[in-house]
Amino acid sequence: MITTITKTQLEDANIANDIANNIANLSNGSTLCNNNEVQKVKFSRGNPIPSYEKYKFLIWEFDRPVIWTGVFFIALWHVIALYSLVTFPLFSHIPLALYGFVIGGISGFGITAGAHRYFTHRAFKAKTPLKIILLLCYSVAGQNKLYDWVRDHRVHHKFSETDADPHNASRGFFFSHVGWLMMKKHPDVLRKGRTLDMSDITDDPMIQFHHKYWFWIKLFFCFIIPTAIPVYLFGEEWYYCITTICFVRYIISLNSTWAVNSFAHIWGNHPYDKKIFPSENLAVSLFAMGEGYHNYHHTFPWDYRAAELGSMLNITTAWLNFFQKIGWAYDMKAPSSELIQKVVENNGDGSHYKWGHEISLAQAEMEKNQ
Repeated sequence: MITTITKTQLEDANIANDIANNIANLSNGSTLCNNNEVQKVKFSRGNPIPSYEKYKFLIWEFDRPVIWTGVFFIALWHVIALYSLVTFPLFSHIPLALYGFVIGGISGFGITAGAHRYFTHRAFKAKTPLKIILLLCYSVAGQNKLYDWVRDHRVHHKFSETDADPHNASRGFFFSHVGWLMMKKHPDVLRKGRTLDMSDITDDPMIQFHHKYWFWIKLFFCFIIPTAIPVYLFGEEWYYCITTICFVRYIISLNSTWAVNSFAHIWGNHPYDKKIFPSENLAVSLFAMGEGYHNYHHTFPWDYRAAELGSMLNITTAWLNFFQKIGWAYDMKAPSSELIQKVVENNGDGSHYKWGHEISLAQAEMEKNQ
């Protein structure tokens, strides 16, 4: 069953964002997690919020410390992945390439359906079998601890393009794509992050277990198991399995996620809200399994589809619809067409396929900056 939000429930379409924040536990009235709970599961260190002074390194100026070990390993992983990709003998290892594509899809689903639409935005409800699948798929992705991912994304939505946004796109493409991972968090990110209600995450026994043993879960489900399977299943060489799964697949997966924060916050139309950075970017939707309809998503973050057009270039939604049919996903939240139309007519840049008028990207950018 899809829960539809109608015009009668929202007298003004501008209230949509407030409703979204409430559903995603991002309301302004949210409070800190109970200190005893935080200490018990060790989700947060609770360290004092630091203050940094600007400094120069060669010709660059930074407003907070660079994490040089992060810079080194991110660069190293990209170099190895690029070398492995260009030297990969595709035609003699087609099964491995297809297998890598499948593993990439599994990890992508863990991010898009799991960490993003379910755990962060609570855009639908999941029964235990699906919840386990989402946690396992997220483990295959091997990104940050789930608590950190959810907290950072909720802060991102609530304070987009401010210093409290972990990957603030107003700082430029590189910072919003990967640079933010190479620096200490801005004090505002930490400060605002501590005001969010994260109790739905910290009180969840499954997530507590997942958080406590994250190092080993990530090591085995992201790297060891996916790498070993093609060796024993169809006799692939260890070298190509390691380079394909641990480097090429992993780096492509990371950049697909990062592209939502960068490409989809900088380039594209704004049919739903012309005053915000997030945009509609079909290329990102293709690589990020439906996450590129970002102007829509930031307007209606509680929609389980993360897009108005459902499963078009949105394999995540297609899978969620399947799980809904078998009863593992339910209470799928989505706005009514009436509400979407009102938002488009009131706030859009005129580029909507149905309720807008044709405009160029240049014109859309001019209108956005007005």
